[in-house]
Amino acid sequence: MTSVNNLAVSLTYIKLFLYFCKRNMKKSSIIVKILMPLVLGAAILYWMYRGEDWQQIRHVMTDEMDWTWMLLSFPFGILAQMFRGWRWRQTLEPVGEHPRMSTSIHSIFLSYAASLVIPRVGEFTRCGVLKRYDDVSFPKALGTVVTERAIDSLLVMGITAIVILLEMSTFGTFFRKTGTNLHDILYGFSWAGYLVVAICGVAMLILLHFLLHKLSIYDKVRATLSGIWQGVISLKDVKNIPLFTFFTLGIWLSYFLHYYLTFFCFDFTADLGLGCALVTFIVGSIAVIVPTPNGAGPWHFAVKTMLILYGVADEHALYFVLIVHTVQTMLVVALGIYAWLALNFTKAKE
Repeated sequence: MTSVNNLAVSLTYIKLFLYFCKRNMKKSSIIVKILMPLVLGAAILYWMYRGEDWQQIRHVMTDEMDWTWMLLSFPFGILAQMFRGWRWRQTLEPVGEHPRMSTSIHSIFLSYAASLVIPRVGEFTRCGVLKRYDDVSFPKALGTVVTERAIDSLLVMGITAIVILLEMSTFGTFFRKTGTNLHDILYGFSWAGYLVVAICGVAMLILLHFLLHKLSIYDKVRATLSGIWQGVISLKDVKNIPLFTFFTLGIWLSYFLHYYLTFFCFDFTADLGLGCALVTFIVGSIAVIVPTPNGAGPWHFAVKTMLILYGVADEHALYFVLIVHTVQTMLVVALGIYAWLALNFTKAKE
């Protein structure tokens, strides 16, 4: 009988041990998700700016930089987020939700600021704000976010394709400087070589399909793609498609002008032209997919690399990306603080 009791006690301790391990693993996972983006962004920034003369950067900001253009870019940065708030309110109408215009805009302001602390958390933050103040269904709000992201992704891909066609010479320069020759790659194979490469490619795709099917990530990817598709087809329920289109184009045009006007703040970027601005804007927009706070690190590296291809000195390119990104991030922080204060004086719907 004693041995049975001892066995029961042992099993209880084992269960408790496994329970605490599970809880600690969850906590560790959360900590990793929060810390990893910060560490990654900080590591890239340290690698890029190690050994830099910070007094020289300060000199550029105080004596060489034209702040007028930076200030003129601010309204477009604000307008881009306001357009996003207006568009989001429009996508919520078909699912029976009607938040106030001010709450929608404040939720967007706050979401961008929140994502500076924990990347991607802003999507949940803005849905939570509408739930709290305007009693909007959280799942419905989150579903419309998928719709927005799908539309934005399609638009960015379209703009990227156009920019690549217009600035093909610049990408050719990139390949030459990296020692990559597309002509040699494309014409270096015989027909048999192309056939072997095609067969290997198909075999790899089939193998990848079966591997993903065995892993839990397969279901997550399939669910994500399904959600994007559902979000796209839900646009048919939006009442005013022209207005939705106007808001969507307005978001990205405002983002671009918010970035492009900063070129005129510096002598070394003022004459680069619209083509350079488009290329660096698109490359930067793709780089922020890497989950770091406001794209810090990947955005700096990507934009700096493309600026160098357009003839900007390495040191000047570093100054540009550091100053522009820092100032625009401070604008996001200011808008987040304003939204937080405004929401504190907002009465929730009953």
